[in-house]
Amino acid sequence: MKNLLPYSRTFTTMLRTPLSFVWNIALAYVVYWLCRLTFWAENFSSFPQFWSGNSLKDIFTGAWMFDTSAILYTNVLYAMLMLFPLHLKELRWWQLTAKWLFVLVNSLAVIINLCDAVYFQYTGRRTTTTVFLEFSNEGNLGSIVGVELLRHWYLVITGIALILLLWKVYRQPCEDRGLLTIGPQSSNHKTTLFSSKLQVFGYYLLHLILFVAYIPLTVIGMRGGATTAVRPITISNANQYVARPAEAAVILNTPFSLIRTVGKAKFVTPKYFGSADEMEQIYTPIHHPKPDSSLVKKNVVVFILESFGREYIGALNEVLEDGHYAGYTPFVDELCHKSTTFQWSFCNGRKSIDGMPSVLSSIPMFVEPFVLTPASMNAFGGLAQELNKHGYETAFFHGAENGSMGFQAFARKTGFQKYFGRTEYNADRRFNGDKDFDGLWAIWDEPFMQFYCAQMSELKEPFMTALFSATSHHPYKIPTAYRDTFPEEGLIIHKCIRYTDHALRRFFEEARKQPWFKNTLFVLTSDHTNLSDHDFYQSDIGGFCSPIIFYDPSGELFETGMRKGIAQHIDIMPSVLGLLNHDEPYFAFGCDLFHTPADSTWAVNYNNGIYQYVKHNRLLQFDGVHTRAFYELSDSLLEHNLLDTEPIQTSMERELKAIIQQYMVRMNENRLVFNNPSTP
Repeated sequence: MKNLLPYSRTFTTMLRTPLSFVWNIALAYVVYWLCRLTFWAENFSSFPQFWSGNSLKDIFTGAWMFDTSAILYTNVLYAMLMLFPLHLKELRWWQLTAKWLFVLVNSLAVIINLCDAVYFQYTGRRTTTTVFLEFSNEGNLGSIVGVELLRHWYLVITGIALILLLWKVYRQPCEDRGLLTIGPQSSNHKTTLFSSKLQVFGYYLLHLILFVAYIPLTVIGMRGGATTAVRPITISNANQYVARPAEAAVILNTPFSLIRTVGKAKFVTPKYFGSADEMEQIYTPIHHPKPDSSLVKKNVVVFILESFGREYIGALNEVLEDGHYAGYTPFVDELCHKSTTFQWSFCNGRKSIDGMPSVLSSIPMFVEPFVLTPASMNAFGGLAQELNKHGYETAFFHGAENGSMGFQAFARKTGFQKYFGRTEYNADRRFNGDKDFDGLWAIWDEPFMQFYCAQMSELKEPFMTALFSATSHHPYKIPTAYRDTFPEEGLIIHKCIRYTDHALRRFFEEARKQPWFKNTLFVLTSDHTNLSDHDFYQSDIGGFCSPIIFYDPSGELFETGMRKGIAQHIDIMPSVLGLLNHDEPYFAFGCDLFHTPADSTWAVNYNNGIYQYVKHNRLLQFDGVHTRAFYELSDSLLEHNLLDTEPIQTSMERELKAIIQQYMVRMNENRLVFNNPSTP
């Protein structure tokens, strides 16, 4: 047993290597922060109010979260070398190898962070893996880099200093010690051997416990949280911690931005059209309202109802089940008869994170969820931002943990001035706080919608707000008090739909008492569809059927009833702006449903590699190169493929190609706003 294990004489010596690991990881945090400060200083003119305009708590919280994720990812192998329960790691050569690995990996992080301090000036965002595509065909990179190194010599010196800091301050647990003898030498060989065995056992047990404990902590740190409501953080989450979208770059670090975009499907620009003019003639997302319009200063309230698919609403399915279908939404049925709805209405994605950009910013989901791609760091706005220009007060409401699903970051990025989540609900003494928490996701819909109504009564008119509900979500629970009122029936989600419908009824009962009610335009839709028990709603296109309901209590804006035509999520923003006579050009992929002829309305979505385009009562399915299928919408189960049998297929394919190419070009070139200053 002699010379088998070092550092095992005492508990403290057993912990030398783990404690050294903690010290060195802390050193990495310090270096990342020094890189961040250098990044900020180099680009000071881009962030003149970064420290004064943002909460220090938010800055440090956000930086800690993104640095933690990057450091844990990049130092995985180093952690294995330092924490794996193996006595060989106490050898001097092993520790020297670990030191070299640590310094090499974190020096690379220093270099790319400092390089990005320069490159940011040209891109306006942290570098992602798209940089490798961007420069894949460039043959003069060496000279470009050489020139920039000379121009930014001070950053070179800074980088060298930080790398030296990593080397000099690094703590090595067995500095020149080699292996130590396990225990004191004794003339009693049996006593010494027994003592040594106990020390060996204690060493391995302690290090095994530390190693096993480190694994879940690492996963949590990489993901950015541990709760069920937290998705792995992405670069777009940085917007949650800053007042201006551009400032998110300071919160981020470049290693994280690269790691989070590795392997992600990139937006590849197709070459369907040889010139931009040709493409623009067919389709453009730039809207030019009449500049002499007189603004209608109505409040705007948008409900995005979790999983509240069109299938569940009886009033929108009057022919279903031979006219005997009642649905599960008696209140929404009543509301539909006083509102404007559409013959066909679709969502543009199948996830909650797709619903937010589609409904509030008129950006559909193509290929990957927009907020999970590097393009989410582009300049883009939305309904709130456009109405901010007219003096609206804007606020977003979601009853989950603040920051959940990245909604808070998205809301701030798109111009919402205020955010109300579970934290704000708990702080309002008029309500029951976490007694109304469902135990998993969020505050129950009924109390949170009452909170929503109460908070709107405190906003200055005109205001624009949006609420994202939560209860009609897996695992499909409702409050205990309503289990007899809304028992299990049909699908497991149906009781949740009934409960949310009841919550809406209670909201409107309270809202009608408020002075702002009649001067408000209400829009109700779902984020996506969910469980289905009818064949059509399980089809390729039926799975995208969401309700889109416009309700004007004053009756001034439009005639009520079901309109012919096709509506989609991305139409909500331009339709609202059209109804309010918004008079400035803006960017939106959808169309104004109230000022577009019914036969010119359309919808698009992306379904497992296939683009689906709906127009003229037809459905075209396109794989990016070829049209794969062509159906009549009345063919509810898509059984009769009319491919290459109708001339209209050609024009629809051409229109879809223009939409796709516009999307890809603008995503890759950061052109998601009208007159973006960074656009060439």
